[in-house]
Amino acid sequence: MERILEPEVMDTWEEAEEYDSMDFLQVNQAFAESSIEIGPKKGLVLDVGTGTARIPILICQQQPEWQIIGIDLSKNMLTIGERNIEKAQLQSQVKLELVDAKKLPYLEHSFEMVISNSIVHHLSEPLLLFQEVKRVLHPRGGIFIRDLLRPETPELKQELVDKYARDCNQHQRKLFRDSLQAALTIVEVEKIVKDAGIKEVKIYQSSDRHWTAERKWSKIEEF
Repeated sequence: MERILEPEVMDTWEEAEEYDSMDFLQVNQAFAESSIEIGPKKGLVLDVGTGTARIPILICQQQPEWQIIGIDLSKNMLTIGERNIEKAQLQSQVKLELVDAKKLPYLEHSFEMVISNSIVHHLSEPLLLFQEVKRVLHPRGGIFIRDLLRPETPELKQELVDKYARDCNQHQRKLFRDSLQAALTIVEVEKIVKDAGIKEVKIYQSSDRHWTAERKWSKIEEF
């Protein structure tokens, strides 16, 4: 099935509120737990495409020695994210910044880990993101990037929409359908990671609708 791009940024207040209200708790919790499992005990972590900061909040509630910078291109997402962080009383651990993932303003090797959930399918040139990840990440830093997997057929795409968005409204179902169409395949992700020059990354299908790219954080002296 051909990849058809969707808008890179969801930036109206209505879209941000609707996104924040959708029930991603189970998926987000699994993402948070996996990130912690392969990540450092403490350190600075970059969350690319943080949205309304639900994942950094879940992580920091379990990992008090992580400092997370969450970035997004949507001002309204970040506004709601700041509200969520304040409600969780995690202002000292989570900072949000309006930043383009394709042009990160951080120095080389600034982060012990880079995490990202469901931003890659929004990008017309995902390679630019992975090149920036390689640049700002510690040479042996952790990576946990997960996104939607493009179905092979329109019929399979509709099955996934019916399965996972059956209780959503029509607009939310359309968003999910469009996101699946805009997603990458495993082969495409493997090529992008290789072209970006990132080594020792495990890329695999992690559910019937997701792919994951991961690399466990390691101390330099372990190599």
